[in-house]
Amino acid sequence: MNDSYAPIIRRRREGKTNYRKRRAIILSRLPFVYAFISGKNILVQILSPQKEGDVALASAHSRELIKFGWMGSRKNIPAAYLTGLLAGLKAKDKVDEAILYIGLRRFVPNSRITAVVKGLLDAGVSISIDHETLPSEERLKGKHIADYAKYLLEKDKVLYNERFSSLISKALKPESIPEHFKDVRKKIMEGFEVRKA
Repeated sequence: MNDSYAPIIRRRREGKTNYRKRRAIILSRLPFVYAFISGKNILVQILSPQKEGDVALASAHSRELIKFGWMGSRKNIPAAYLTGLLAGLKAKDKVDEAILYIGLRRFVPNSRITAVVKGLLDAGVSISIDHETLPSEERLKGKHIADYAKYLLEKDKVLYNERFSSLISKALKPESIPEHFKDVRKKIMEGFEVRKA
């Protein structure tokens, strides 16, 4: 029998928890941001690590964007930013600073996770991150989606209708995503200003 065998903790084995990062978060005593991206939605939570378990200080789900008029995908970069912004505005009175926790996933610059972080930063939550890794303003607004839609509209209208069928069915032209994004962002900001007053 091999005495040097050390069993891997179940959540680490299942690819769910990075215990080294988790320990650092607990020792920092700061809340942490966790973003989960599913096949259709994005969930952003700001959690406080406690002995009894993590306590949610604020959370936002991309389905909530519908209340503000969002008609686009609920899992793309613009939706990730808006969901992060919403979570940050909800946490404004409870959280000043937080740490990004991505578990065992690889950190990818200009990704949906970094778009969530940009939303949180714009809401006033301080998160230590290299600003070079955040998506550009144009990407956050969905200009890349609008440009692709314009290209397809000129080159292949059948594919355009297939790729953007859900937007077209909601009477939203994919070329106008940046303007739609600005309108929804404005409504979110105004909604929280009204709550403050």
